[in-house]
Amino acid sequence: MKVVLQNLTKIFPSRNKKSNEEVVAVNDFTFEIPDGKLIGLLGPSGCGKSTTLYMISGLQKPTGGKIFFGDDDVTELSPENRGIGLVFQNYALYPHMTVKQNIMFPLQNLKGADKMDKDTMLERAYQAAKLVQIDELMDRKPSELSGGQQQRVAIARALVKMPKVLLLDEPLSNLDARLRLQTREEIRRIQKETGITTIFVTHDQEEAMSISDMIVVMKLGVLQQIGKPQEVYDDPANLFVAKFLGTPPINVFNGEVKGGKLYLGKDCVLDVAGVADQKVAVGIRPEGFVVDNNGPMTCKLNNVEIMGRDVSVVSTHESSQNPVIRSIVDADTKIAAAETVRFSLKPHKVFLFNVETEERIRF
Repeated sequence: MKVVLQNLTKIFPSRNKKSNEEVVAVNDFTFEIPDGKLIGLLGPSGCGKSTTLYMISGLQKPTGGKIFFGDDDVTELSPENRGIGLVFQNYALYPHMTVKQNIMFPLQNLKGADKMDKDTMLERAYQAAKLVQIDELMDRKPSELSGGQQQRVAIARALVKMPKVLLLDEPLSNLDARLRLQTREEIRRIQKETGITTIFVTHDQEEAMSISDMIVVMKLGVLQQIGKPQEVYDDPANLFVAKFLGTPPINVFNGEVKGGKLYLGKDCVLDVAGVADQKVAVGIRPEGFVVDNNGPMTCKLNNVEIMGRDVSVVSTHESSQNPVIRSIVDADTKIAAAETVRFSLKPHKVFLFNVETEERIRF
């Protein structure tokens, strides 16, 4: 099912009686979610991603704009009539019910032509449970399950109605690190097997990038960039997107362009032909550094951290906006014990941004 958001806006009334200033949670959001894809809505807390999800689900009514499922305008349609499955952050399982009863519950509320007999409901519940690999736990209560198992029950309950659209609101935030990794892989497997259009809300960029077909980066209710995860990482539209994506995060410097050359402090580090003379913000991905005894960039060496297949070189530079610079280099790289380390830079891992607007300057 294709989902189209058209100039979607959500404004909440002010909670401050003195200022009476409204809060714009989502601002003129327009985006088409292709049929059968997994889309990651990504951004920091308060960026409007969950509000967008709840408007798609029908739990919140837009202040402006329209929502289409396929060719159907569902903007005014109630949640139960939209054909959606919704998984909440806290799972929202009924503690007095078994796993089987929790999964069957949405089917028991169907009326009219959609109403099912008990045997059909049971068959559908077991199909959904088998899909998420909890069919052996059907007689347990939620209190007898691990966090990961409870999450699977919540997903099975959302899938049992065979929804047109599956909506996941920070579904992994209550799980430990290893379980998060396992469960996100399961979500991707389930989505591929069912082919259901899925919208996945998270503030964790690693989660979104690892399983999404496309990511949508938001900031303060405004759409920043849409694209395939690797494309957005490799080609950020602005400084916010560049800083938000990447682990370790991008290194940011105060730079200056003079005569087609990029300067970081006293170091002339790169040719940037065609860029006008100006002060710039410079983002360099951690993997954009090459240890080079004759390199143009000289940094003060703090530490070398061995991480198995990689080495993290921790250093400082007079023009860095970050307290330290983290450079990820191959474990075979020989780094001499010295006060300084010199680097050359990979041009495709260096990004320039306007100091005032933070928009990308291409070279």
